[in-house]
Amino acid sequence: MTELARAHGAPVLAARLRAAPEDFFVEELPGFEASGAGEHLLLTVEKRGMNTAFAARRIAAWAGVDESAIGYAGLKDRHAVTRQRFTVWLPKKIAPDLEALQSDDLRVLEHAWHARKLPRGALAGNRFVLVLRDVEGEHAAIETRLQAIASQGVPNYFGEQRFGRGGGNVQQAVAMFAGRRVKREERAMLLSAARSELFNRVLDARVAAGSWDAALEGEVWMLDGSRSVFGPEPHTDALQARLEAFDIHPTGPLWGAGELRSVGVAREVELEALEGDTATRLRNGLERAGLAQERRALRLRPEGLAWDWRGEDALELRFSLPPGCYATTVLRELGDVVDAATA
Repeated sequence: MTELARAHGAPVLAARLRAAPEDFFVEELPGFEASGAGEHLLLTVEKRGMNTAFAARRIAAWAGVDESAIGYAGLKDRHAVTRQRFTVWLPKKIAPDLEALQSDDLRVLEHAWHARKLPRGALAGNRFVLVLRDVEGEHAAIETRLQAIASQGVPNYFGEQRFGRGGGNVQQAVAMFAGRRVKREERAMLLSAARSELFNRVLDARVAAGSWDAALEGEVWMLDGSRSVFGPEPHTDALQARLEAFDIHPTGPLWGAGELRSVGVAREVELEALEGDTATRLRNGLERAGLAQERRALRLRPEGLAWDWRGEDALELRFSLPPGCYATTVLRELGDVVDAATA
């Protein structure tokens, strides 16, 4: 990630993130309301220093059910304070004592009955409150950069979480495609890492060329707030107006089998960025794995970006992001932010 091109210029700050779990607060924005009836108990919980998988195991043990009876929409990191929803399948519609689940590191905030298991991706986005500490840099320059991010957005890179410690997931994916046997859950993780690596390469090329938030000939477009795509089609003043209004975004490939949708200059840029031995191995492996060609928006604009200084060297940031987007991609446009939880 440190080698990927930045859209807004040289770093304007250096800082530490997650000096304590409370410095990284993330809350799922629900994609639906509870139905009020059904066999699934829908829990909204707040947890501290606990990842989603561990919380799911604890909830399953509390309910006396198999882990497969637990549903959740997204994965949340351990080194944070997080709010998210879980469903527990209870066919007899008898909920265990909620007080028995409460603890210092996990609290149930809301509960209701719901008709279905909570599937992955069933959220409207995530709201973040982040505190950067030991901030070095001129306040005026930092605020100017934040204003630029708020108005122009940032490149929609996949974050470091996709690639594992030291970025090792990509090489593991290459080994898997070469025949190394892996567990089913590890396979899904490595397929995602391979796709993310290829997308980031394309986006890096577009950022370096200054076209990550502009139209190339042969562009494929994505509607803001959805995964719907259209094009290529001739560029018009109407398309340009929609681009400037953040109603649509240029896209890059999530690699898989099938024909690359982009044409012309956009296609040439994508294929050139994906040359080389490693990229070729990743592309071939993804195609053999049966994943289909998809697209992802090249840019991301944090919603409601606001900030406050907590003294001279602590900066609080507040914003929301769509599903599948990373707070770290916003932070890297500010400068060099060290994750104290993993450093």
